[in-house]
Amino acid sequence: VQLQASGGGLVQAGGSLRLSCAASGYTFSDYAMGWFRQGPGKERESVARISRSGGNTYYADSVKGRFTISRDNAKNTVHLQMNSLKPEDTAVYYCAARPYQSARYEYWGQGTQVTVSS
Repeated sequence: VQLQASGGGLVQAGGSLRLSCAASGYTFSDYAMGWFRQGPGKERESVARISRSGGNTYYADSVKGRFTISRDNAKNTVHLQMNSLKPEDTAVYYCAARPYQSARYEYWGQGTQVTVSS
């Protein structure tokens, strides 16, 4: 099983980035997907998640209206479109996969760094 996150980088406040996570080694459509982040000196937090079909999404209040999670089950990928970025969005972003009817994310990607300058 592999989750390969990409798309991070350095961006100015107000800018945009699109993160991608390519999954392999398991049946992608059987798993809900989530994006998490961990900022400097902070605990890891849930940013967004999406159901197996993509029909249901959840966002943390801090990103609601700015970030959009989506998935393509044909391509085994999940994306996080991040707009109006703020310095407080600076973190390592991780994608993760949660099997159906489980409360625990089973597979995790390696993380991609997002840095937002003021």
